[in-house]
Amino acid sequence: HVAGKIDPLADFETVETELMLADMESLEKRRANLEKKAKSGDKEAKATIELVDLALAELREGRPARNADVPVDMGKEWKMLQLLTSKPVMFVANVDEDSAGTGNEFSKMVEERASREGAACVVISAKIESELALLEDDERAEYLSEIGLDEPGLDRLIHVGYTLLDLQTYFTAGPKEARAWTIRKGWTAPKAAGVIHGDFERGFIRAETIAFDDYVANGGESGAREAGKLRQEGKEYVVQDGDVMLFKFNV
Repeated sequence: HVAGKIDPLADFETVETELMLADMESLEKRRANLEKKAKSGDKEAKATIELVDLALAELREGRPARNADVPVDMGKEWKMLQLLTSKPVMFVANVDEDSAGTGNEFSKMVEERASREGAACVVISAKIESELALLEDDERAEYLSEIGLDEPGLDRLIHVGYTLLDLQTYFTAGPKEARAWTIRKGWTAPKAAGVIHGDFERGFIRAETIAFDDYVANGGESGAREAGKLRQEGKEYVVQDGDVMLFKFNV
């Protein structure tokens, strides 16, 4: 991540190799025990061996386990292997202030590697971020405009991280406070409500929902309601990023 290095990826290569060796050692030890169970007719062990072999095939070729072509219906079992190199990866390239908007030759090397890995990549300037942290909101906006950036690098880092981890946010808003809640993409309204409290999920009736853009454009809940932008959503509703929600539930 240090722009002054000839190879900004050298440290990553070293760590990645160590992680691959650790995964390989773990799987090879685990496989022997799984084979014994499979021979006795254990179907779960047989299925796990198939996943272990998929991972080992990649690792023995010097590639991380995340490159394995895992069957869609085996995603949960794959995660249970808890492989270090199966985790999603994000490359963060720290550049000088003048390169914050466009990157430089070193960050381009990182971006190319990320592309080959199917990984995410974000270019930021730690120096700029440290200066932004000392400014008020209006001063930050002015400073970003002066240096030609649309948003802080930290914001981009968060956005990319959420996408990488398949996460999104919904909001609850009331007279006393507004809060953001992090959920997985694809979650239904009851499951999203459960993030606040288990009783919300168990006794879910419906969710009064306003899309974020509609909430802002109409000046909040009252305006959105008057404009007909408030929807009543049931148990099958899949929550969208930025939804503003009020849950109705039985105690």
